[in-house]
Amino acid sequence: MIKPNAILEIKTKNLIHNYKTLSTIASSSLAGATLKANAYGIGDLEIYKLLYKNNCRHFFFASLDEALTIRKKFRKGNIYVLNGIEDHNFNIFKKFNIVPILNSRKELEKFVKDNGINKKIKIGLQVETGLNRLGISIKDLGSISTNKLDLQILISHLASSDELKNKYNQKQNNNFRLYFNLFKSIKYKSLVSSMGILLGKDFHYDLIRPGISIYGGHYNSKLKKKIMPVVTLKAKILQIKTLSKNEYVGYNQTYKTHDKIIIAILGIGYGDGISRILSNNGEAMYKDETFIII
Repeated sequence: MIKPNAILEIKTKNLIHNYKTLSTIASSSLAGATLKANAYGIGDLEIYKLLYKNNCRHFFFASLDEALTIRKKFRKGNIYVLNGIEDHNFNIFKKFNIVPILNSRKELEKFVKDNGINKKIKIGLQVETGLNRLGISIKDLGSISTNKLDLQILISHLASSDELKNKYNQKQNNNFRLYFNLFKSIKYKSLVSSMGILLGKDFHYDLIRPGISIYGGHYNSKLKKKIMPVVTLKAKILQIKTLSKNEYVGYNQTYKTHDKIIIAILGIGYGDGISRILSNNGEAMYKDETFIII
């Protein structure tokens, strides 16, 4: 068996710790999980099983293809597709019990035209509150008879959730509430993903949907103190060299020694996802010490 020079280590115990920690912060709400892009690259199938075992029941994927990969293996759990129906037919969502999150007037009109209401096809809706990405605005809803719609879920997305004191968060929250009375019923309301969970109970509603924070990612110091790293990329030291003053290291001579130094060459590179952009920017750890990448 060939031993790799680089290994990606996934600590599932830390992932569960993060999920439970975020669930506790929003204890009055249900906690879902975003598993798009193969669970951020670490394996959606295994993470789905792991989170379901730890009482997660709501899972968000980007595309129908992602969702079908899981649904064909697991009948249990609520699965949502964030990118809407795209080029698919509503019937395939019904067949596999997957909820498309509609994002535009065009998709909503297609649902009504296809008589989706009477077919009892479950749908969700993403509404525009100020981020101006995917989402349908109140104006776009126009003359559509929304009071006949039973929504499985109503969602939106915050623009500045990592900035806890940013007033735009509350503005979006207020905008989100404007949609509540437009529909016959809404089973779940969901506004925050990862960073927004720290904004407090007024933002949590029925369901939170953390993504990057489950996997150890964060954008503010408060969350950093609460969650643990899940992924560690390890590399073998292939060679150690001693360099004199005024020698160059790496492509394009981007690093010049200012004194005698010792460097380590690691068995890791492009093929392992490590870019030259990290030269003189990135860091690596060895025996609890931090070293710069040159």
